[in-house]
Amino acid sequence: MTGSRLGLRLSKGILNTISPPIPAAYQWASLYVATQERPLLDMSQGVPGSHPPKFLQEALGASASSPQSFGYCPADGELLLRKSLAEEIKFVYGSDSDVTAHDIALTTGCNMAFFATIMSLADAGDEVILPVPWYFNHQMDLTLLGVEPVPLQTLPENGFIPSVDKCRSLITPKTKAIALVTPNNPTGATYPASLLASFLDLAATHGIALIVDETYRDFILTGRPHSLFRSSWRENLIHLFSFSKSYCLPGHRLGAIATSPNLLKPIKTVLDCLQICPPRPLQIALAPLLPEVRTFIRETAEAMQARHQLFRQVLPPRWKIGAQGGYFAFVKHPFKGITSLDVCKRLATELGVVCLPSTFFCEPDDIVGQATWDKSRWMRFSVANVNDEKVKRTCERLAESEFAFGWELE
Repeated sequence: MTGSRLGLRLSKGILNTISPPIPAAYQWASLYVATQERPLLDMSQGVPGSHPPKFLQEALGASASSPQSFGYCPADGELLLRKSLAEEIKFVYGSDSDVTAHDIALTTGCNMAFFATIMSLADAGDEVILPVPWYFNHQMDLTLLGVEPVPLQTLPENGFIPSVDKCRSLITPKTKAIALVTPNNPTGATYPASLLASFLDLAATHGIALIVDETYRDFILTGRPHSLFRSSWRENLIHLFSFSKSYCLPGHRLGAIATSPNLLKPIKTVLDCLQICPPRPLQIALAPLLPEVRTFIRETAEAMQARHQLFRQVLPPRWKIGAQGGYFAFVKHPFKGITSLDVCKRLATELGVVCLPSTFFCEPDDIVGQATWDKSRWMRFSVANVNDEKVKRTCERLAESEFAFGWELE
C-alpha cells in the first residue's frame, strides 16, 4: 500500500536526489479532459516521433529470435558494432578522426554511459561542472553518487552558450570533469566547434576530463560537429552517444562511450557490475546496417529542422525563443510575475499542452559571483514527437492562454 510505513533507512544519496521530473508533467496532463476536437498535445519529452526504417525493424526482429542473441556478450559490447561505430564516427567527424573499436564501449543507454563514466572518475565530495540549464539526469546522477554538481551559468543573451572563462574560474582541486551536452538538452543550443576545442584545452591544462554528450549530434546539418578526435584526444576527452534519437530506438536502450582504452578498463569494471552487457539483439542487428541508416538519419534531421522553422514561424510573438536545436526549443513565456512551473501546470491541465518548466533544469538558488537569468520564466518544448499540425495547434493554444489565464502580459 502506498501509505505503508517503511521500516528501513534510505541512502543519503537517494534522499538528496530529486524525483524524476517527467512523471510530474504527465500527472498534470492526466487531469486534462481531451476531446476529439481538442486532443492532448505533448511537447514535453525528447522522444522520436517516428519508427526506425523497415529494414532495421526486420533485422531487429530476426536478431531477437536468433540463438546468438540469447547469451552474454563482452561487458563493452559486440566487437562488430564497435568497429562499425568507429567508422561512423569517421563519417560524421571526418575521415581523419583517430578512433578505433578499442576506444569504444557500448552501454545500456547513454544515461548508463554517463553514470559509469562518473563512477570511474569521481568520489563522493568531488565536483563536476555542469552548464545551467542542465540535463536533469546528469545532475541526478552526480547527486546520487555524492558528487557535487557545480553550476556554470549560461545566459539567454548569449544563446545559452557556456563561457570557457567562467568555467575556468570554477575549477578547484576537487574538480574531476566538465560535462557538456551539445546540441543541448534542454535549451537546444549547439556549441561551436571552436568552443568545444577551447573547453578541451581547458580540461587538458587542469588535468581533468571533458565529457561531451552528443546524443543529438546527427541533427546538426551544418557540417562536422567538431574536430576533437585528433591524435591527443584520448588524454582528456570522453565522448558519449545514444542510439535512441538518431535511430529512433529509445526503448531498446543502447549508448556508447568513446575514450582512451586506459580509461575504458575501469569503466568496463563498472559496466560489468551495472549491466553485465548491453542488450545483444539491437547490437547484432545494427552492426552491418549503420551505413544504410545514414539516409534515414539525414531525412529525419531535415524534417526536424523544418519543424523547428515552423515552430519559430507560428509561435505567438510574445513568446520568445532563447535557443533552439536538436530536439528542443527553450522559450520565455510572456506572463509577468508568473513562474514557468505555474504556466506549465495550467497549460497541461486546462489547455492540454504538455511542456516542461525551466525549474526542472536548474539549481534552486542563484550562485554568488555569477551573472544569472530569470530561471522562472523559461520552458522547454520538444518538437520531435509531434507533427506539423500539432505544432500549429500547440501555438494556437499558447496564444489562447494569453487571454484565457487572465494574467498580466509583458
